[in-house]
Amino acid sequence: MNSLYRTMFFVPGNDPKKIIGAEIYRPDCIIYDLEDSVSIFEKDSARILVKYALQYNRPDCRVGIRINQADSPYYEDDVSSMVPLQPDFLRLPKAETAEDIKKLDVLITEIEEKHAIEIGAVKIVASIETALGVVNSYKIASASKRMLAIGLGAEDFRTDMRMERSEDASEILFARNLISLNAHATGIMAMDYVYSNIKNIEGFRADVKLGKQLGYTGKSVVHPNQIGVVHELYTPTIKEIESAKEILNAYEDALKNASGVTSLNGKMIDKPMVTRAMSILSYAKAAGMEV
Repeated sequence: MNSLYRTMFFVPGNDPKKIIGAEIYRPDCIIYDLEDSVSIFEKDSARILVKYALQYNRPDCRVGIRINQADSPYYEDDVSSMVPLQPDFLRLPKAETAEDIKKLDVLITEIEEKHAIEIGAVKIVASIETALGVVNSYKIASASKRMLAIGLGAEDFRTDMRMERSEDASEILFARNLISLNAHATGIMAMDYVYSNIKNIEGFRADVKLGKQLGYTGKSVVHPNQIGVVHELYTPTIKEIESAKEILNAYEDALKNASGVTSLNGKMIDKPMVTRAMSILSYAKAAGMEV
Protein backbone atom coordinates (compact mmCIF):
# COMPACT_ATOMS: atom_id res chain seq x y z
CA MET A 1 0.00 0.00 0.00
CA ASN A 2 1.43 3.39 -0.96
CA SER A 3 1.05 6.53 1.12
CA LEU A 4 -0.42 8.67 -1.67
CA TYR A 5 -3.90 10.07 -2.18
CA ARG A 6 -3.80 10.79 -5.89
CA THR A 7 -7.27 9.28 -6.27
CA MET A 8 -10.20 9.00 -3.89
CA PHE A 9 -12.57 6.61 -5.67
CA PHE A 10 -16.22 6.86 -4.60
CA VAL A 11 -18.10 3.55 -4.36
CA PRO A 12 -21.82 3.35 -3.42
CA GLY A 13 -22.13 1.69 -0.03
CA ASN A 14 -25.30 -0.11 -1.05
CA ASP A 15 -23.88 -1.84 -4.15
CA PRO A 16 -22.19 -5.18 -3.30
CA LYS A 17 -20.74 -5.69 -6.81
CA LYS A 18 -19.07 -2.28 -6.87
CA ILE A 19 -17.81 -2.72 -3.31
CA ILE A 20 -16.20 -6.05 -4.16
CA GLY A 21 -14.81 -4.90 -7.52
CA ALA A 22 -13.47 -1.46 -6.58
CA GLU A 23 -9.97 -2.59 -5.62
CA ILE A 24 -9.16 -4.07 -9.04
CA TYR A 25 -8.94 -0.55 -10.51
CA ARG A 26 -6.08 0.20 -8.08
CA PRO A 27 -7.11 3.60 -6.72
CA ASP A 28 -4.96 5.03 -3.97
CA CYS A 29 -8.05 5.29 -1.77
CA ILE A 30 -11.58 3.89 -1.85
CA ILE A 31 -14.37 5.97 -0.30
CA TYR A 32 -17.43 3.95 0.62
CA ASP A 33 -20.33 6.33 0.22
CA LEU A 34 -23.22 6.36 2.68
CA GLU A 35 -24.55 9.73 1.52
CA ASP A 36 -25.62 10.88 -1.95
CA SER A 37 -25.48 7.53 -3.76
CA VAL A 38 -27.60 5.78 -1.10
CA SER A 39 -31.36 6.35 -0.86
CA ILE A 40 -32.99 7.07 2.48
CA PHE A 41 -34.48 3.57 2.38
CA GLU A 42 -31.07 1.87 2.18
CA LYS A 43 -28.98 3.73 4.77
CA ASP A 44 -29.00 0.85 7.26
CA SER A 45 -28.23 -1.80 4.65
CA ALA A 46 -25.36 0.32 3.27
CA ARG A 47 -23.76 0.49 6.71
CA ILE A 48 -24.04 -3.28 7.04
CA LEU A 49 -22.51 -3.90 3.61
CA VAL A 50 -19.59 -1.55 4.29
CA LYS A 51 -19.08 -3.13 7.71
CA TYR A 52 -18.78 -6.63 6.24
CA ALA A 53 -16.57 -5.39 3.41
CA LEU A 54 -14.05 -3.89 5.83
CA GLN A 55 -14.21 -6.77 8.29
CA TYR A 56 -13.82 -9.63 5.80
CA ASN A 57 -12.51 -8.21 2.51
CA ARG A 58 -10.64 -5.02 3.35
CA PRO A 59 -8.89 -3.63 0.26
CA ASP A 60 -5.14 -3.12 0.15
CA CYS A 61 -5.38 0.65 -0.19
CA ARG A 62 -6.43 3.64 1.86
CA VAL A 63 -10.05 3.53 3.02
CA GLY A 64 -12.43 6.41 3.66
CA ILE A 65 -16.14 6.53 4.39
CA ARG A 66 -18.38 9.40 3.38
CA ILE A 67 -20.95 9.75 6.12
CA ASN A 68 -24.16 11.74 5.95
CA GLN A 69 -24.13 15.43 6.82
CA ALA A 70 -24.17 16.60 10.42
CA ASP A 71 -27.80 17.75 10.48
CA SER A 72 -29.18 14.52 9.02
CA PRO A 73 -30.89 11.78 11.06
CA TYR A 74 -28.25 9.29 9.85
CA TYR A 75 -25.14 11.14 11.02
CA GLU A 76 -24.63 9.71 14.51
CA ASP A 77 -25.44 6.15 13.43
CA ASP A 78 -22.95 6.50 10.58
CA VAL A 79 -20.17 7.66 12.89
CA SER A 80 -20.86 5.16 15.69
CA SER A 81 -20.95 2.20 13.29
CA MET A 82 -18.05 3.21 11.02
CA VAL A 83 -15.35 4.39 13.47
CA PRO A 84 -14.93 0.89 15.02
CA LEU A 85 -13.99 -0.35 11.53
CA GLN A 86 -10.96 1.97 11.73
CA PRO A 87 -11.06 3.59 8.30
CA ASP A 88 -8.28 6.01 7.48
CA PHE A 89 -10.82 8.84 7.60
CA LEU A 90 -14.45 9.87 7.62
CA ARG A 91 -15.43 12.31 4.89
CA LEU A 92 -17.93 14.87 6.14
CA PRO A 93 -20.13 16.41 3.42
CA LYS A 94 -21.44 19.97 3.48
CA ALA A 95 -19.01 21.22 6.12
CA GLU A 96 -19.71 24.91 6.71
CA THR A 97 -18.08 25.86 10.01
CA ALA A 98 -15.27 24.86 12.34
CA GLU A 99 -17.95 23.72 14.78
CA ASP A 100 -19.01 21.01 12.31
CA ILE A 101 -15.50 19.58 12.48
CA LYS A 102 -15.16 19.94 16.24
CA LYS A 103 -18.47 18.17 16.77
CA LEU A 104 -17.33 15.25 14.62
CA ASP A 105 -13.94 15.17 16.37
CA VAL A 106 -15.60 14.83 19.77
CA LEU A 107 -17.90 12.06 18.57
CA ILE A 108 -15.04 10.11 16.98
CA THR A 109 -12.97 10.45 20.16
CA GLU A 110 -15.80 9.04 22.29
CA ILE A 111 -16.10 6.00 20.02
CA GLU A 112 -12.33 5.46 19.82
CA GLU A 113 -12.17 5.47 23.62
CA LYS A 114 -15.09 3.04 23.87
CA HIS A 115 -13.47 0.58 21.45
CA ALA A 116 -9.86 0.98 22.69
CA ILE A 117 -8.74 2.53 19.40
CA GLU A 118 -5.78 4.91 19.45
CA ILE A 119 -7.11 8.43 19.89
CA GLY A 120 -6.71 10.37 16.66
CA ALA A 121 -6.34 7.29 14.46
CA VAL A 122 -9.42 8.09 12.38
CA LYS A 123 -8.87 11.30 10.43
CA ILE A 124 -11.37 13.77 8.94
CA VAL A 125 -11.77 14.97 5.35
CA ALA A 126 -14.20 17.85 4.82
CA SER A 127 -16.22 18.46 1.68
CA ILE A 128 -17.01 22.15 1.28
CA GLU A 129 -20.17 22.59 -0.73
CA THR A 130 -21.63 26.02 0.04
CA ALA A 131 -20.62 29.67 -0.14
CA LEU A 132 -20.41 29.79 3.67
CA GLY A 133 -18.17 26.74 3.69
CA VAL A 134 -15.79 28.28 1.14
CA VAL A 135 -15.59 31.50 3.16
CA ASN A 136 -14.86 29.44 6.30
CA SER A 137 -12.49 26.98 4.62
CA TYR A 138 -9.42 28.10 6.61
CA LYS A 139 -11.27 27.70 9.90
CA ILE A 140 -12.57 24.31 8.79
CA ALA A 141 -9.11 23.15 7.74
CA SER A 142 -7.58 24.18 11.06
CA ALA A 143 -10.43 23.07 13.35
CA SER A 144 -8.92 19.74 14.42
CA LYS A 145 -5.65 17.80 14.48
CA ARG A 146 -7.60 15.03 12.76
CA MET A 147 -7.94 17.06 9.57
CA LEU A 148 -6.40 15.22 6.61
CA ALA A 149 -7.81 17.16 3.66
CA ILE A 150 -10.45 19.58 2.43
CA GLY A 151 -12.04 19.66 -1.00
CA LEU A 152 -14.76 21.36 -2.98
CA GLY A 153 -18.11 19.70 -3.62
CA ALA A 154 -18.61 21.44 -6.94
CA GLU A 155 -22.16 20.46 -7.85
CA ASP A 156 -23.68 21.52 -4.54
CA PHE A 157 -21.54 24.66 -4.53
CA ARG A 158 -22.81 25.62 -7.98
CA THR A 159 -26.38 25.08 -6.78
CA ASP A 160 -25.83 27.16 -3.65
CA MET A 161 -24.29 29.96 -5.72
CA ARG A 162 -26.91 29.72 -8.52
CA MET A 163 -24.09 29.25 -11.01
CA GLU A 164 -24.35 27.98 -14.54
CA ARG A 165 -21.98 25.12 -15.28
CA SER A 166 -19.31 25.69 -17.94
CA GLU A 167 -17.20 23.02 -19.62
CA ASP A 168 -13.96 24.51 -18.32
CA ALA A 169 -15.39 25.03 -14.79
CA SER A 170 -14.26 28.67 -14.79
CA GLU A 171 -17.16 29.58 -12.49
CA ILE A 172 -15.63 27.60 -9.60
CA LEU A 173 -12.02 28.66 -10.16
CA PHE A 174 -11.96 31.14 -7.27
CA ALA A 175 -13.34 28.54 -4.84
CA ARG A 176 -10.82 25.94 -6.03
CA ASN A 177 -7.98 28.43 -5.56
CA LEU A 178 -9.12 29.46 -2.09
CA ILE A 179 -9.60 25.90 -0.84
CA SER A 180 -6.16 24.87 -2.11
CA LEU A 181 -4.61 27.95 -0.53
CA ASN A 182 -6.20 27.30 2.85
CA ALA A 183 -5.33 23.61 2.78
CA HIS A 184 -1.66 24.45 2.24
CA ALA A 185 -1.81 27.24 4.82
CA THR A 186 -2.90 24.71 7.45
CA GLY A 187 -0.60 21.89 6.34
CA ILE A 188 -3.25 19.45 5.11
CA MET A 189 -4.04 18.04 1.66
CA ALA A 190 -6.10 19.80 -0.99
CA MET A 191 -8.35 17.22 -2.67
CA ASP A 192 -9.77 18.32 -6.03
CA TYR A 193 -13.45 18.02 -6.88
CA VAL A 194 -15.35 15.31 -8.78
CA TYR A 195 -15.46 15.88 -12.55
CA SER A 196 -18.85 14.40 -13.33
CA ASN A 197 -18.78 14.25 -17.14
CA ILE A 198 -17.27 10.76 -17.29
CA LYS A 199 -17.49 10.58 -21.10
CA ASN A 200 -15.30 13.64 -21.68
CA ILE A 201 -11.86 12.15 -21.02
CA GLU A 202 -9.96 15.02 -22.67
CA GLY A 203 -11.91 17.55 -20.64
CA PHE A 204 -11.16 15.51 -17.54
CA ARG A 205 -7.46 15.39 -18.39
CA ALA A 206 -7.35 19.17 -18.78
CA ASP A 207 -9.21 19.61 -15.50
CA VAL A 208 -6.77 17.33 -13.63
CA LYS A 209 -3.81 19.30 -15.04
CA LEU A 210 -5.36 22.55 -13.86
CA GLY A 211 -6.01 21.14 -10.40
CA LYS A 212 -2.39 20.08 -10.11
CA GLN A 213 -1.28 23.56 -11.18
CA LEU A 214 -3.51 25.01 -8.45
CA GLY A 215 -1.71 22.95 -5.82
CA TYR A 216 -4.09 20.03 -5.37
CA THR A 217 -2.72 16.77 -4.02
CA GLY A 218 -5.13 14.53 -5.90
CA LYS A 219 -8.66 14.17 -7.18
CA SER A 220 -11.94 12.60 -6.15
CA VAL A 221 -13.20 10.30 -8.90
CA VAL A 222 -16.44 8.44 -9.61
CA HIS A 223 -15.51 6.24 -12.58
CA PRO A 224 -12.73 3.65 -13.03
CA ASN A 225 -11.67 5.25 -16.33
CA GLN A 226 -10.64 8.38 -14.45
CA ILE A 227 -8.19 6.67 -12.11
CA GLY A 228 -5.39 5.99 -14.59
CA VAL A 229 -5.49 9.54 -15.95
CA VAL A 230 -5.06 11.04 -12.48
CA HIS A 231 -2.23 8.68 -11.57
CA GLU A 232 -0.44 9.42 -14.84
CA LEU A 233 -0.64 13.19 -14.43
CA TYR A 234 0.22 13.31 -10.73
CA THR A 235 3.09 10.82 -10.83
CA PRO A 236 6.48 12.34 -11.72
CA THR A 237 7.84 11.48 -15.16
CA ILE A 238 11.26 9.91 -15.72
CA LYS A 239 12.45 13.25 -17.07
CA GLU A 240 11.26 15.07 -13.93
CA ILE A 241 12.95 12.49 -11.71
CA GLU A 242 16.26 12.77 -13.56
CA SER A 243 16.11 16.56 -13.43
CA ALA A 244 15.41 16.44 -9.69
CA LYS A 245 18.43 14.18 -9.17
CA GLU A 246 20.65 16.54 -11.14
CA ILE A 247 19.52 19.50 -9.05
CA LEU A 248 20.19 17.69 -5.76
CA ASN A 249 23.58 16.43 -6.93
CA ALA A 250 24.62 19.93 -8.01
CA TYR A 251 23.42 21.39 -4.71
CA GLU A 252 25.28 18.74 -2.68
CA ASP A 253 28.46 19.45 -4.63
CA ALA A 254 28.07 23.14 -3.85
CA LEU A 255 27.72 22.41 -0.14
CA LYS A 256 30.85 20.24 -0.20
CA ASN A 257 32.70 23.22 -1.68
CA ALA A 258 31.35 25.46 1.09
CA SER A 259 29.13 27.33 -1.34
CA GLY A 260 25.40 27.88 -0.82
CA VAL A 261 24.84 28.93 -4.41
CA THR A 262 25.35 26.96 -7.61
CA SER A 263 23.93 26.65 -11.10
CA LEU A 264 22.82 23.91 -13.48
CA ASN A 265 22.48 24.33 -17.25
CA GLY A 266 22.84 28.08 -16.86
CA LYS A 267 20.16 28.41 -14.17
CA MET A 268 20.85 29.26 -10.55
CA ILE A 269 19.78 26.60 -8.08
CA ASP A 270 18.08 28.10 -5.06
CA LYS A 271 16.35 26.62 -2.00
CA PRO A 272 12.83 26.46 -3.54
CA MET A 273 14.24 24.45 -6.49
CA VAL A 274 15.94 22.06 -4.08
CA THR A 275 12.75 21.68 -2.05
CA ARG A 276 10.74 20.89 -5.20
CA ALA A 277 13.35 18.37 -6.31
CA MET A 278 13.22 16.60 -2.95
CA SER A 279 9.43 16.57 -3.13
CA ILE A 280 9.46 15.02 -6.62
CA LEU A 281 11.79 12.22 -5.56
CA SER A 282 9.83 11.56 -2.38
CA TYR A 283 6.58 11.41 -4.36
CA ALA A 284 8.10 9.08 -6.96
CA LYS A 285 9.35 6.76 -4.23
CA ALA A 286 5.90 6.69 -2.59
CA ALA A 287 4.43 5.79 -5.97
CA GLY A 288 6.72 2.76 -6.15
CA MET A 289 9.14 4.16 -8.73
CA GLU A 290 12.88 3.64 -8.58
CA VAL A 291 14.70 6.82 -7.69
